[in-house]
Amino acid sequence: MSLNSTGKVDEEERREDVALAAVERQDSREVDEGKGTWKHAAFHVATTIATPAAYAPLPFALASLGWPLGVSSLVGATLATWYSSLLIASLWRWNGKKQITYRHLGESIFGFWGYWSVAFFQQVASLGNNIAIQIAAGSSLKAVYKHYHKEGTLTLQHFIIFFGAFELFLSQLPDIHSLRWVNALCTFSTIGFAGTTIGVTLYNGENMDRKSVSYSVQGSSSLKRFKAFNALGAIAFSFGDAMLPEIQNTVKEPAKKNMYKGVSAAYTVIILTYWQLAFCGYWAFGSEVQPYILASLTVPEWTIVMANLFAVIQISGCYQIYCRPTYAYFENNMLRSKTASYFPLKNCLIRLVCTSIYIVLITLIAAAMPFFGDFVSICGAIGFTPLDFVFPAIAYLKSGRMPKNMELRISVQLLNLAIASWFSVVAVLGCIGAVRFIVEDIKTYKFFHDL
Repeated sequence: MSLNSTGKVDEEERREDVALAAVERQDSREVDEGKGTWKHAAFHVATTIATPAAYAPLPFALASLGWPLGVSSLVGATLATWYSSLLIASLWRWNGKKQITYRHLGESIFGFWGYWSVAFFQQVASLGNNIAIQIAAGSSLKAVYKHYHKEGTLTLQHFIIFFGAFELFLSQLPDIHSLRWVNALCTFSTIGFAGTTIGVTLYNGENMDRKSVSYSVQGSSSLKRFKAFNALGAIAFSFGDAMLPEIQNTVKEPAKKNMYKGVSAAYTVIILTYWQLAFCGYWAFGSEVQPYILASLTVPEWTIVMANLFAVIQISGCYQIYCRPTYAYFENNMLRSKTASYFPLKNCLIRLVCTSIYIVLITLIAAAMPFFGDFVSICGAIGFTPLDFVFPAIAYLKSGRMPKNMELRISVQLLNLAIASWFSVVAVLGCIGAVRFIVEDIKTYKFFHDL
């Protein structure tokens, strides 16, 4: 009787353990599997790419290259990054395992060096992008402030600090998916910014003396070359998205199909905004256009204020997405320890300290060297060009997921090698141009200069 009772108890305990294990596996899948739709993916992709900090410098880039080279570079970069983004999306579970970050994707294809190469370029892209964003946000907030307080004493550095404090608040949200409604608002702000800025740019252009507008590239032959190098880096920056696998990880199955739709929808927004603003800005102001297009606009003032507000709203979401690789590093090493898991308050304090250190560092650099155009170029050259152009093309070839049709296979190989080769050159040239202008700016301006 006791043996049977013991055996019955053991059998019941075994069944309970099996049931508990099944529940735990289900919970794990629910945590790990993405929950976002293709629309959420489109919001995230559009927010990370189509930002005022990215496409506001495009008229200046065209002015540095001239019409023929500028237009061809812009169109070529658009098509190349659209194609490269689809390649990255196609590598989701390419070896049967889910690649939850860009770094893990690099490791799965290229091994140890792939992981650390992607980690380096992604960190450069994130830091450079967020420095440029803080400068752009500070400039926009200062422009709004000056509209209402023309004799006000607050400087650009004050507004860079204000924006940093707001981003510290948003940084307490746990992950990218938790930002979906923020990024939805940011996407609509992108459209609002583009529409307002394009309209005001055309208005300013129509009311200028068109005979006084010059489209020739200014400066000596050596200066023209460095301007062209710098412009190539700025264009590469404008299509920067070093977070595609992280975004795809938030999307529910079928993740590939949803990501294809999300990327394509985001690039539709990009084409409708980037190209129009770039062409209109260069047409209106010619070679005198400013690195941040809003600085070239003068009337009507209320519309310029509205464009600046749209810009601040939009880039606040982009800033958050590019913080996430750094935050993830701290979380993986500190927040997910067994000790920390028992103390939720400790988790919050650790996150607050880590995010504060990151944002204080970015804010300090942005306030000390507010050279917006130069940071855009060097970030595009060193950070985004390898991740958005070179890596996707080579990774797709390396993964062995080539079409079976021989003619199509050869075409894809040639196209990928051409993209990787050309944009490797662009990365080197853009870096040279950006470093040269940063050195010149430091000679001209003092640290913490109020531009």
